[in-house]
Amino acid sequence: MPYLDVNDTTLYYEDEGAGPALLFLHGWGTSGQVWGAQLPEFTGDHRVVTVDWRGCGRSARPVRGNTADGVVGDMMALIGALRLDRPVVVGSSIGATFATELGLRHPESVGGVVAVDGTAYWPSQGMPLAELADGLRRDRAGTVAEWVPQWYAPGTAPALIDWTVRQILDSGVHIDQHFATAGDYDPRPDLPGLQVPIHYLHGELSTPIPLEVPRACAALTPGAEVGVIAGSGHMPHQERPDEFNAALRAALARMASAAHATA
Repeated sequence: MPYLDVNDTTLYYEDEGAGPALLFLHGWGTSGQVWGAQLPEFTGDHRVVTVDWRGCGRSARPVRGNTADGVVGDMMALIGALRLDRPVVVGSSIGATFATELGLRHPESVGGVVAVDGTAYWPSQGMPLAELADGLRRDRAGTVAEWVPQWYAPGTAPALIDWTVRQILDSGVHIDQHFATAGDYDPRPDLPGLQVPIHYLHGELSTPIPLEVPRACAALTPGAEVGVIAGSGHMPHQERPDEFNAALRAALARMASAAHATA
């Protein structure tokens, strides 16, 4: 099985297909498996890499390094080790934060960013981080079981919600450290200087991260656009995979066109 040792931890990844590279980053506590509905669509004409970032899925659960800086450092090591040629990084939820930071800090190594229902600055303004962290310490299973259904739009299959809960409970407790730093994170001052293209894809009915968040970020970022996935909550790639895949393909085409125009 494909494992990579980086920065004193071990990451599980999958690498399939050939063509322009895509690097998919999942959200808090889940795994690269959340992109299962995207693999058949994109491996035919792209090199697609999914990874379980540290503390999650099939990767190791280290005590240290569970911060945005730690994950971004891991992803840069992964990009280098796999010799990915300026991948477009597609990140979901907090994974969109990691993708955005990769674009901001390492534009020479990233071809573009797609932020999928990204948290951005919202945890510092609209999420009860201290309450969530306390709930996870006192009753992890109960807190996750109560919180996760709110991620999805009404009518979502219970099996999908249950699977997400199981993934999170299987991940390590040390990823909770992300809550300690999320309250201070705000990319908006840096977005006007972003040197790679970024596109925002967001669920119309997302309650954890309202639509005002990507719209505010896009307004600050030259050339950025917001695509709305109708009828979806916080996980549009899972809830509305056909619509999401079409929107992602269109975003990738725009990025490729813009890159060609400036070459």
